[in-house]
Parts: sequence; structure tokens; C-alpha cells
Amino acid sequence: MTEIVSNNLLKGYRGLAKDVLTGLGARVWADVEVKTTKGDYVGLILPRSETADDQHMVLKLRTGYNIGVNVNTITEIKEVGYKEAHYKIPEKEFPRDPNKPNITLLGTGGTIASRLDYRTGAVIPAFSPGELYGAVPELADVCNLETIKLFGIFSEDMSPLQWTTLAKGIGEQIKKGVDGIVIGHGTDTMHHTSAILSYMVQKPPVPIILVGSQRSSDRPSSDAALNLINATRSAAYGDIAEVLVCMFGPTSDQYCLLHRGTRVRKMHSSYRSTFRTLSDSPVGRVSPTEYVVLKEHVNRRRKDREVIIDPAFEEKVSIVYYYPNMKPDIIESLVDNGYKGIVIAGTGLGHVNKPLYEPIRVACNKGVHVFMTVQTLWGYVQMFVYETGRELMQRGIVPAANMLPEAAYMKLCWVLGHTLERGKVIEMMLTPIADEITEREPHDGYLVMQGGLPEVQKMLQHLAK
Repeated sequence: MTEIVSNNLLKGYRGLAKDVLTGLGARVWADVEVKTTKGDYVGLILPRSETADDQHMVLKLRTGYNIGVNVNTITEIKEVGYKEAHYKIPEKEFPRDPNKPNITLLGTGGTIASRLDYRTGAVIPAFSPGELYGAVPELADVCNLETIKLFGIFSEDMSPLQWTTLAKGIGEQIKKGVDGIVIGHGTDTMHHTSAILSYMVQKPPVPIILVGSQRSSDRPSSDAALNLINATRSAAYGDIAEVLVCMFGPTSDQYCLLHRGTRVRKMHSSYRSTFRTLSDSPVGRVSPTEYVVLKEHVNRRRKDREVIIDPAFEEKVSIVYYYPNMKPDIIESLVDNGYKGIVIAGTGLGHVNKPLYEPIRVACNKGVHVFMTVQTLWGYVQMFVYETGRELMQRGIVPAANMLPEAAYMKLCWVLGHTLERGKVIEMMLTPIADEITEREPHDGYLVMQGGLPEVQKMLQHLAK
């Protein structure tokens, strides 16, 4: 057995881990019973990433979760079964039904349905209709699906090239006659893309739904399938024809929420329910069995093919998160490098320290357009309340109401792609396009689920029943 095991059947293992597993007659993809000095385990031996350490064996438990077992603690490995896995995603021909809506999925690189190559650590995405059908067969019950891979990049690498390509691609699909559009996107910068598309694609006749997943499809807690099913249902049958983000609503897999592209933000690094609508409420709720419109004023689905595609963009715009003791050279360097616009996420109601006053004045006098948002995220800029705010406005800063910092940044990029004339820039920035500015914050527009609060505990107890 030792000779067989050493013959490339310990994929990714090296050094001490490979020596221990070889000595115990273990091999990758074996179903095993493992005895250790810290307890016993039953599961499947998985490959290791080739860049990982040589101290652990990775075991997929019966529950579907993976654990790392320190090889120094292993005393015995008993193989009870073996079936080598293949990384290729199963592919089936996607059935077409003339009575079902036609949906186009535009791919950007997000892995909404995927498998993990444990040997390399790389995620292998499902993308073709056949692959998606093999991974999420429920999609065939919803629509006829066409997929177009516009590009394949990490979401942090999204740039004006991708955003303008997306906007034009959406326009082409609408004119082609599709009933809805789904955009597969990585979650990290999804709210940036949803914001810029809300300005570049105005008054669409069909839903445009961005969707992603927090956890890959190989994990039992994956949100990928439910998110994709709900996003596709929203695109196929939903009545809200706007740029929306469809992601997990509660922490459990009950339903997804539909968030406006300009009012949504990723708020947790790993929760499945990471996306929240800020200073407003979600526009809809969707599950495999229901679709509920939550807001009265939404852009409704239409039968015409009219849409405004306006992919303007100015790249020399920056967003600055203010922090105590920020030095003037932060602003000065942006001016010296030819930046045309700056969005500041200020403290409180929209404040920065006094050392920044002069460089801000100089920037505004040189034609740089400076807008103030608040880093609290919820709430409005109120620069008339304190003397500091009034002094900043005298130097040229313009308060941006309750625009989220990222939504304001994206809008300023879009506005400056049209004009640099100060009066026109201010007018366009402060004229709402897709609820990036709202007249008021609704009573349920500020909900922070803080543990320990009696009313929250009571609600959680009720939900647990």
C-alpha cells in the first residue's frame, strides 16, 4: 500500500503530513475512520492546497463540514471506502419551454455556483446553462436561461471598463427582448457595481438583478443555490424593474431580500445575510414560493423595450474616509495628481478637522468638486448645525444628503463623465435618479440587530418557535 499511496495519491500533501499518511496507508478521497489522541473522526480525506502547511490532514465529516487534523495526533487510519472525486461540474442540457420567461445571466467572475479544487484551493465556477442546470436543477422550473460571460475577474478588480461593458450589455439584452437579467457578481464590491449601474441604466423595462454567494457550493451552509434561484425568479416574474441586489435576508435560508442598487451595502465579512438596505427599507422579498413588493413607489415592469443607457465615467475621482489627525497632504496630493472630484466620508453630521479646511478651499477654487457624506452610513449630512459644517460649506464642500459614501462616489464619477461645470455638477449630484437620495428615513430604515437588547431577544425567541 505504501508504494501505491506515494504514487500521487496524496494530492497536495507534502513533508511531514505526506510521511505520516503514507506510513498509515492513507490516500486522498478515501472514506476513513481516524483515531487520534484527541478523539475519533469519520469522513473523507480531501486533497490539500499545494501552498498549505505540512502539519494537517483535511477531513470532510459526514455533516459536510471540513476540519483540519494535526497529523502528529493521528494514531490509526482505517479505510472503509474509496471513490475518487472529479472536479468537473456535472452538465446537463438545459430544457427550454416556450411558455417560460427568457432570462440572460451576465457573468463577471462571481462564483454563484461552484466547486472547490481542494488541491489548488481554486474555485471552479459553474457558468454554462448546462453546468448551472447540473448544479441548480431548480432553475429549469423558473425560466429559459442563456448565459454570457462578459469577463472573469475578482470583484475587487472591477473597473470602469467592466461597468461600461455591463451597462452596454444590459442594453443589448433588453433590446433583444429578454424578460429579465441576472448578473453574477462577487459580493465584495457588489454594492459599488449596483450603484453605478443604477446611474448608467435608467428606467429599464425589466428587472436587473445582481446576485452572488458568501459561501461556495461545496459547503453545507452555502447560500449560492437559494440566492441564484430567488434572483432568477425575481428577474423572470418580478414586477420591480430596477437595478437590485438579491441576497439572503435572515441568517436562515427562508427568503432573500431585494435591495435598491444605490441604498445597499455589504455589512459583514462572512454572514450570508451580509447585505442590508441603509436609511431605507428593502423593496421586495422573494423565496421559491412567493414574491412580495414591500415599497409602494417602485419602477414597474413594462412591455416596451425603452431604456436609457448612459455609460459615462470619470476615473479621476476619489473617496476619502476621514479619521482624526488626518493631514492636509491627503487632500493636497489628490489635487496635485489632477483629481477632479472627491467624496469625503466625514464624522457625525459631516465634519473634518480644521487642518483640512485650507486644502479643501484650495481644491474647490481649483475646480475640484468636493462632496460630503457621513461615515455613520445611516442618516443625513447636516452641515448647518455646527459652525464647523458651515465653515466647510463656505470653503466649497457640498453636502450630499443621505447618499451612501460609495453611492455618492459612483455618482460623482458618472456626473463628471458628463460635465465639469460646477452648477451643473451640483444639480446632477443632488437630483435623485434611483433613490440614492430620499426625502426621509422611514421608521424601519435604521435597524441594527444588537444582541442583548430585550426587544431583539424577544423577537429572536419568537422566530425560533
